[in-house]
Amino acid sequence: MGVVTPPNRFDHVARSGQPDREPKQDRSRVTRQRLLEAAVACLAERGWAGSTVSVVAEHAGVSRGAAQHHFRTREDLFTAAVEYVAEQRSHALRALPGQDRAAVVAALVELYTGPLFRAALHLWVAASNEEQLGARVTELEARVGRETHRIAVELLGADESRPGVRETVQGLLDMARGLGLANLLTDDAARRDRVVAQWAKLLDEALA
Repeated sequence: MGVVTPPNRFDHVARSGQPDREPKQDRSRVTRQRLLEAAVACLAERGWAGSTVSVVAEHAGVSRGAAQHHFRTREDLFTAAVEYVAEQRSHALRALPGQDRAAVVAALVELYTGPLFRAALHLWVAASNEEQLGARVTELEARVGRETHRIAVELLGADESRPGVRETVQGLLDMARGLGLANLLTDDAARRDRVVAQWAKLLDEALA
């Protein structure tokens, strides 16, 4: 009878590598998310000039090398960061009940009054002066704009086959962006609430 070798408790680790690989992948995802969130926070608070990769890495609590492992360039980091938060906001919007138009309007306006909009605005300004960044931001904003419009149409129950409906929805988003700009220097909440309420009434009439 041959000698039976007892199973080695490390064999499955050597064969599959899963116990080592999965935690490493999880850590990598967490690090990437921390970098993206830190990038948006830094861009909103410090602007483009003050938001270097080193500053973001420090804010995220990781090394500069770890940051550059995930994002080779500064442009990679910040365009990915704005896109990441835009996606998070899209998920939040999709979770809203589409029956209450006032709540939908308020949520859409909120898109342009929080840290994401402030961060995106700094990115737009930087993109206007930096050719390499400009093309990437233009493409990103077009994609985010189309997605936001599509979500707005769904939530509002708008029928864009009817004349003027598409323009009405786009007008709402343009108005929301304007309210966001007005909110950058002063707290415009009181006036904004009145405008939101009025727009909800107008939409009820236009989309009925």
